[in-house]
Amino acid sequence: MNRPLPLLTVEYFPMAESDLDAVAALEASLQAFPWTRGNFADSLHAGYSAWVARLGGELIGFSVVMRVLDEAHLLNIGVAGKYQGQGYGARLLRNAMDAARMAGTHRMFLEVRPSNARAVELYRHFGFRQLGVRREYYPAAIGREDALVFEKELA
Repeated sequence: MNRPLPLLTVEYFPMAESDLDAVAALEASLQAFPWTRGNFADSLHAGYSAWVARLGGELIGFSVVMRVLDEAHLLNIGVAGKYQGQGYGARLLRNAMDAARMAGTHRMFLEVRPSNARAVELYRHFGFRQLGVRREYYPAAIGREDALVFEKELA
């Protein structure tokens, strides 16, 4: 008799020093110009709101949010390639927004590459609106790429 596999729940944990190697490796698998382990460590030491998402104990994603007064800035978010397109990015973004809201922030900002169509679509789906463009913000294979600046009221 075949038993159905148990449904695994995504669990969120504050990012810890012990997560840094795995988070940096995940980031390196996702980005051509990734954050380093040191960037993530600096974020932890600065007290940023940093989370990891685990599915059945496996690290599948992370987020890093800097809070200043009543505003939050999503600095980095990523979901493992094999889990993209399955709603995990949306859940991770919702977790980051909920944590920021519970910490007393009322607005979230972020930058995103125009070439990252999936991320742009995700942010728009969540009600982020484009405020402007930062010219030549990101490193690119040739030259630099602009960043779209988005914001959302969290109230």
